[in-house]
Formats: sequence, C-alpha cells, structure tokens
Amino acid sequence: MMEDLANPAKLVNGLQKMPAIAIIEDRLLARTCIVDVLRRELAGFEIVEMATTSHLNGLSGRDVRLIAFNIEGKQITDPSIEDRLAFIEESFPNARVAVLSSRDDEDTASAAMQRGVHGFFPTSIGVEVAVAGLRLVLAGAVYRPLPIRKHEGTGLRGMSELTGVGELSAASDEKGIAGIAPERTMAGLTPREQHVLAALKLGLPNKLIAVRLNLSENTVKMHIQRIMRKCCARNRTEAVLRWSGHSNGYAR
Repeated sequence: MMEDLANPAKLVNGLQKMPAIAIIEDRLLARTCIVDVLRRELAGFEIVEMATTSHLNGLSGRDVRLIAFNIEGKQITDPSIEDRLAFIEESFPNARVAVLSSRDDEDTASAAMQRGVHGFFPTSIGVEVAVAGLRLVLAGAVYRPLPIRKHEGTGLRGMSELTGVGELSAASDEKGIAGIAPERTMAGLTPREQHVLAALKLGLPNKLIAVRLNLSENTVKMHIQRIMRKCCARNRTEAVLRWSGHSNGYAR
C-alpha cells in the first residue's frame, strides 16, 4: 500500500478503471462527510475529493462524470463562481455539474440552471433527497428544488419541504431518464419510490431502472412492491394508473 502511494503513476492507473466524481469543498470536515456518504451510496464511481477547483487538473484524461462544488452563500453570478463554471466547462465538457448552496431561493436556483448547472442542491434538503438528486443528474436529468410558493395554512415554504423532494426536470439525454416534479398528492411515496414510479411510467424494466437509478434490482423490486402496497395495486401497471389518478385528483 505504501509502495502504491509512493508511485503516483501506479495509483492513477488504478483509479482510471472507474468513472470519477469530483467533490470540491474547502472545509475538510464538510468534505469528509460528503465523500463518506457518496462512497457508500454511489458504488461504481471513484469519489475524488479536493479543496479547490485548481486541483481538477490532476484529473485530466480521466472519465469524470460529475463535478460538484460548494458556492456557499454566493450568488451564481459572482465572478469567482462564473470563473469556476467556465473552467469546468472548458476542461471537462462532458462532465455534469452540480452546486451546493446555502441559498434556497428561486432566483439563485434559476440563475444556476440558466448557466448550465445540472444540479442545484440547497443545504436545507435532506441527505436522502440529495443522493437521489445526484443519481438523477448522473443519469442525465436535471435536479433543482421546486419554486417557493405560498400555501394555505402553511405560510411561505418551499414545495420541497412539503413533499420531501425537489423538482426533477425532464431534461435527460439519450442515456438518462426523464424526471418528474412530484405533486403534493404523491407525498405518501418516499423520494426513491417517486423516482422508481417515474421510471415505471416510462415502461422501463427492473434491470434498466436499476442501471438508470444506480440501484440493485432487488432494491428496485422492493420499491415497486411498496408502491403497489401503498395504492393497493395488484401489479405495476395498475400502480402507475392508480398513482396517475392520485396526481390528477381522482379517487381510485
């Protein structure tokens, strides 16, 4: 092991066997926590951590699938953020880009999408939602929180807070999966169940759903069984019809 560490070429060659995800965070504790979660949840990817964007140069020639960095409380229009986005686009044109932000307002999220960011993750969302969003971004979709709206009896709150999941925009490529913007009437489903249901609506088989959402086939089957049980459906087709009825306001 010490020999490998002393031989950068050998270490890099070993890492090149897996597609990479780069996490850029200058705070060591926050970076370590994020990386630990992703290494557990995103099997099949090499999670590479770094403190600054400049360290991305060390990934030149690698199959970098996703680059995520923290803009903290800055606006996406901040010159330093725009410079980082431009550097990433020029150096890794095929990589998906995600930003973590302490802001959760509509203007910041919309500005990020307009500048080609594929995933906007406010620090106010939960870990499970964030991981599900990253899976969708990796699959070719676009993740962002739902706009903040005023709801009767709730005051001014984000839709993601009400449903537990943000908007998954239908902006997938040929390798991706179209996302959904879950309605409040689907609040009985967990975020991952909603993602599986979206794939079921497309008629995808379990094996392809597993690949697209980076899950095992057994996990997909478990989610489908729960989806069916929650709407008292006898099969997956009936489950799709029943949940479609729920979202349109019909009683089944």
